[in-house]
Amino acid sequence: MPVKTTVFGYPKIGPQRELKKVLESYWNGKISQAELMEASENLILNNAKTIAKHGIDIIPSNEFSFYDFILDLSLMFNVIPERFRKIENPLEKYFAIARGTADAPASEMTKWFNTNYHYIVPEIESNTEFEITENKPLKEYELLKSSLNFKTKPVITGPFTYLYCAKVADYAYFLDKITSVYRGLLKELEESGVEEVQFDEPAMVLDLDNKTMREVIDCYKKITKPFNKIKIYVQTYYEALSEYERMVYELPVHGIGFDFVDGKENLENISKFGFPKDKFLIAGVVSGRDPWRTDFKEILKLIEILTKFTEKIILSNSCPLIHLPVTIKNEHLPEELLKVLSFANERLEELAILKTVINEGKEPPLQDLSMKFVNLNVSEKVSQISQKTLQRKPEFAERYKKQMENLKLPLFPTTTIGSFPQTTELRKARADYKVGRISLEEYENFINNEIKKAIEIQEKIGLDVLVHGEFERTDMVEFFAEKLQGFAITKNGWVQSYGSRCVRPPIIYGDVWRDKPLILKETLYAQSLTKKPVKGILTGPVTILQWSYPRKDIPKEEIAYQIALALNEEVMELEKAGIKIIQIDEPAFREGMPLKKAKVNQYFDWAIKSFRIVTHSVKPETQIHTHMCYSDFNDIIEKIYEMDADVISIEASRSRGEILKAFEKFKYDRGIGIGVYDIHSPRVPQLEEMIEIVERSIKLIDISLFWINPDCGLKTRGWQETIASLKNMVMVALLFRESCRGTQCSKV
Repeated sequence: MPVKTTVFGYPKIGPQRELKKVLESYWNGKISQAELMEASENLILNNAKTIAKHGIDIIPSNEFSFYDFILDLSLMFNVIPERFRKIENPLEKYFAIARGTADAPASEMTKWFNTNYHYIVPEIESNTEFEITENKPLKEYELLKSSLNFKTKPVITGPFTYLYCAKVADYAYFLDKITSVYRGLLKELEESGVEEVQFDEPAMVLDLDNKTMREVIDCYKKITKPFNKIKIYVQTYYEALSEYERMVYELPVHGIGFDFVDGKENLENISKFGFPKDKFLIAGVVSGRDPWRTDFKEILKLIEILTKFTEKIILSNSCPLIHLPVTIKNEHLPEELLKVLSFANERLEELAILKTVINEGKEPPLQDLSMKFVNLNVSEKVSQISQKTLQRKPEFAERYKKQMENLKLPLFPTTTIGSFPQTTELRKARADYKVGRISLEEYENFINNEIKKAIEIQEKIGLDVLVHGEFERTDMVEFFAEKLQGFAITKNGWVQSYGSRCVRPPIIYGDVWRDKPLILKETLYAQSLTKKPVKGILTGPVTILQWSYPRKDIPKEEIAYQIALALNEEVMELEKAGIKIIQIDEPAFREGMPLKKAKVNQYFDWAIKSFRIVTHSVKPETQIHTHMCYSDFNDIIEKIYEMDADVISIEASRSRGEILKAFEKFKYDRGIGIGVYDIHSPRVPQLEEMIEIVERSIKLIDISLFWINPDCGLKTRGWQETIASLKNMVMVALLFRESCRGTQCSKV
């Protein structure tokens, strides 16, 4: 039987970030809803044409989203938080849930499994009644059929993964309830001529107990039982399928997809337990997460093994292609690097090549995948440091007391996370400098003026610990990658993080080291403008690694140690120059955690050590901060504690302070700032909202250790809302200072 090809998760942002541009134009009132809809249809059609042009047999649909595919499903199933139900316009309601309004805070946003994609967490309340308000998969299917005559395969997040990602009080109850809407969805699709549907179920790779597994299988039996014409596929990714034998043989579906790139155990399981003869095997053989070109010889060996167990094979990508940029075309990178790179469009080409080689019995194209960039000095340093036990002295309580006395900080000290608004004028100046319209001196003068204004604004607001604003940074990882050796930066390698927010993950192609200062100049300039302490802010080694594309010829931990050593050099220079507070941001610390429990401890061993490599050599008087956001940190609070930071700032407002549950079980006796307002929402938080978070927090956290700060950096916000929000935040701190005497606090 000849093999076919399919793909899923093709980047929806467009090759030039067209989605970002039209979304922000709509939000700013520059285009109408009709114009936004027209632009979205063009993106859907163009993406489908691109996939078809590359020879993919089974073309996906229902992959476009204005903000997030989980939020799409929530709206479609009537999972609407009560505070947004009064909004009549469906699109305005959609964006309100994602971004908040003046009257209602946005829904929680968190990381999609172990990736840097963020989804909007469904709020399934006790009175939620599932119903299909609009069949979005059918709408997109019919658009592609009528416009391009394509019969596509709608891709929909499956019921188990959707509920796993939700806030839901009674999981089993709602899993049973949700089967009816999935049946209704399939019924409408089948009646309209849809022949194939893909349910994405990455949650099936998690460690599942027998009860959960039984519930999932029963759920699918109820969903699929009435249907004979429509073929239903379940797609898993990011790891190997859990409980392989039972899932593969008992799930009542036409085919199951496996990730053979990050789920190596899938091949072991197929070899051990076989594969059902009545099902299709969707083989994820080209990576959806890393940009390195597929080794055809290696993959053809894999496919040869798979054909021993089944002839019903469909070749595909290993996981959604949203984690890759659109194409390497028009990238100005060294030829030696370009020859080994493959983005989304190139993955389509690779699948087409593999299909031709297999079906026509041809030899695979010759490939030169060699590339070596080694610095023996770095390798030697890593070898030396990785063997050491790294522990700051003295213990936290003693050094924190000394730090706070030296810094002369009040109770409930206030600060921000680091970045301030990146205005149109700032972006223009940066663009002008890059193309040579202004000189380096002119650009640096502009940045210094922005820093000066930021310091003045912070002092006027009354913040206690200041930041320089990070105006020189395009992105918290890309900025450091540009300054460190061993990284390559793309021109158009954009990847969606959430909504209209896109990033360009750097490519780590060789050993990493520091040959010049990273943030010293801007930090010292800011400190020269004020008597208050200014934080030196660096992105941590785990986050730089996690938000880059790592090389594959050495272990991840070795790359992390290389980055950590480079950052440690900068930390020591900052300290020597008189900077008393240094913040090492690690928002990807939780994100990097493996999905399988058996692999978790090994990850945290090197992740924690990486952080300690950066900070272990500073003096006791130097205060080390870290920052984390938009992940579920409750179950790893002990690991965060082991990082031994003096102060951590952590997201709490979007999750309504759920991180506090961790402190009910674990006594966190170090400095901590629970984020009191959501910076991803364009609204000014009310005093009452922030007071509620602080009041809940200080019931569990010593007030002498408690800091007040926003959830995250402020680069995406405007100055007007930023100033108003920070004024309210400082007012909250003042109210609590007034209400607290000694260790007792009266009600604010």
